[in-house]
Amino acid sequence: MTAQTETLFDNAAWPQAAPRLSVLIPFKGDDPLPLLAALALEPCAAEIVILDDGSDDPALAAEVEATTRLLPLPARFVRLARNEGRSKGRNRLVSHARGDAFLFLDSDMLPDDPRFLRRWLELVETSDPPVAFGGFSLKQVEPRPEQALHRAMAAHSDCLDAATRALHPEKHVFTSNLLVRRDVFDAEAFDEGFAGWGWEDVEWGMRVARRWPILHIENPATHLGLDNARTMAAKYEQSAANFARVVAAHPAVVAAYPSYRVAKALKRAPLRRLWRPILKQYALAEAAPLASRALAMRLYRAALYAEAV
Repeated sequence: MTAQTETLFDNAAWPQAAPRLSVLIPFKGDDPLPLLAALALEPCAAEIVILDDGSDDPALAAEVEATTRLLPLPARFVRLARNEGRSKGRNRLVSHARGDAFLFLDSDMLPDDPRFLRRWLELVETSDPPVAFGGFSLKQVEPRPEQALHRAMAAHSDCLDAATRALHPEKHVFTSNLLVRRDVFDAEAFDEGFAGWGWEDVEWGMRVARRWPILHIENPATHLGLDNARTMAAKYEQSAANFARVVAAHPAVVAAYPSYRVAKALKRAPLRRLWRPILKQYALAEAAPLASRALAMRLYRAALYAEAV
């Protein structure tokens, strides 16, 4: 037991380990056990630090602790009594890491390559980049009707190859599969002023890109945690305040983003608060054509962001 805010459990391999890479996994609500099982198949010079960010799920916490005990890799399980949020939780994970490089992985990810960790370690050993993003895919997700909208939108804008991501390197920086060198993170941690969902990792990428190059490579992991349309809309609603924070901090960078330009255009549209809910309702209508639903959801997000530009 450390401070009352967190409880620690270390497996037998943890105390004597000298890892090169620290794999940092926060979770709240999502089940991290499939990811831990996949990582257990790759014994290498890495450690795992997993954070329960106030899930308030004793049964899941007990399963994570039991799995941690059995992992062949050195592992520490950090359990928080209350939720700290995406930025603060990841900063806390770093405080427990011992490697010279950190690999941030979301708990709903699953490596696409059986040499996933070893490929990251090879990159660290050969070129030791300040920051690198491996990309993500939908290869291992079973299609479900209620997730069709998220799947279509993610395939269009998120599941991009390294060459495409490299055109705007700071924009495609997500903590779903992100390598960061220790000295870089010591200089630029996540901004704990962000609350709720969205933009804290992209904003971090904007700050880091001013000082270091961001490398994009092909070492993807599958995003298992696709949402239904209603959950997507709720997350976009949460993210509007975070988008405003990014606009205030990085106006020149954000001005080049399509989401900003559309939001700026919609800001001039009259009666926005009357027609915005109609966009949402259409995006939620599962009987409507998928392409038009995706357009409606993107416009709904831009109409929310119009309040911030």
